[in-house]
Amino acid sequence: ARKSADEAQEQRLVQNLARIRHQVLVLSGKGGVGKSTVAVNLAVALAFAGKRVGLLDIDIHGPSVPTMLGLVEAATPLSKDSLVPVEIGSLKVMSIGFLLRDRNQAVIWRGPMKMGVIRQFLAEVEWGDLDYLIVDAPPGTGDEPLAICQLLGQPDGAILVTTPQEVALAAVRRSVAFCRQLSLPVLGVVENMSGFACPKCGAVTDIFTAGGGEAMAAAMGVPFLGRIPLDPAVGADCDTGHPFIHHHATTPAAQAFARLAAPILALDPTTATATIPANTNPNARDNHTMKIAIPTAAGKLCPHFGHCEQFTLLEMDEQAKRITGQQLLTPPPHEPGALPRWLHQQGATVIIAGGMGARAQGLFAEKGIAVVVGAPADTPENLAAAYLAGILVSGNNLCDH
Repeated sequence: ARKSADEAQEQRLVQNLARIRHQVLVLSGKGGVGKSTVAVNLAVALAFAGKRVGLLDIDIHGPSVPTMLGLVEAATPLSKDSLVPVEIGSLKVMSIGFLLRDRNQAVIWRGPMKMGVIRQFLAEVEWGDLDYLIVDAPPGTGDEPLAICQLLGQPDGAILVTTPQEVALAAVRRSVAFCRQLSLPVLGVVENMSGFACPKCGAVTDIFTAGGGEAMAAAMGVPFLGRIPLDPAVGADCDTGHPFIHHHATTPAAQAFARLAAPILALDPTTATATIPANTNPNARDNHTMKIAIPTAAGKLCPHFGHCEQFTLLEMDEQAKRITGQQLLTPPPHEPGALPRWLHQQGATVIIAGGMGARAQGLFAEKGIAVVVGAPADTPENLAAAYLAGILVSGNNLCDH
């Protein structure tokens, strides 16, 4: 009977993995380098690009993904003999944190038990059809990274996260060796906490010795994916459960997070040209000017994005954090793809909405327009000001179809 149960689980594992097009691990040689922050924001960036994304947190002893996504109180229900992932738009999330009765409970397991629960996460979770599965692994080269590599068979590759200090670089060198020993492609190295991004002017100042990650990547013969500067809002957003890239899309750190998606999208030639929300709209007049589009009805945000009668287009000075211009525009007749094209023509760089489907979000991403969903029914002026100040509180996607 035991053998039969194991065979059934193995069959489900194979069936589940067959429905996941690409699998990417996020690894680090040591803790405290921001690996989970990178994994969460990478997954959100891919979802912004209109992809079906799964985020699997296999840090059994210290799961942090639920906190970073505002899912501390979430629990995964059972569906017959399966586990149902927690969903946020087109992002599906699974973590041991969803299965603990007490969030402060210590998980004291040896290797075989950890291997078993990771297998269960792959075989018994209803992932469905995914374009990408992003796996947030615990630091180091121990049981969990080894288990996930063995269970996945042939993952597409790994992104390695480090910080500029030599102690972190030495650890990530071991991660490169780990990947090579397991024939796991290294998609690239990310140097996190590389300089401090001033929240007022955006200037980046080196705190630690910069460039260590790039030099190490060159010496080890692996790609370098860029530097992510320190930004106080990153830590604040992680603590409050708001993905940083979602709420601060125009900052240097968010744009650095967004660029990490490029090698992941490049795994699929049909999506290699897709872009991620960032302040890259060519219609923006300069580095300190942005245009925020808000669907409007009766002077407040209209929750039904695709069927609103008017859009308020606010021109904002990012540095001074004030409105410099405002227009009330009538959109073209509703048809698929019309609004992203039209708003791009109007120079919009951000759209704040109550709700929006994944397909529409992907179309906006292709135009370089960042999307914020779940915004409250407030005035356009208040919403835009809150967005610029980094205090816009968004809830559930109100109209996800």
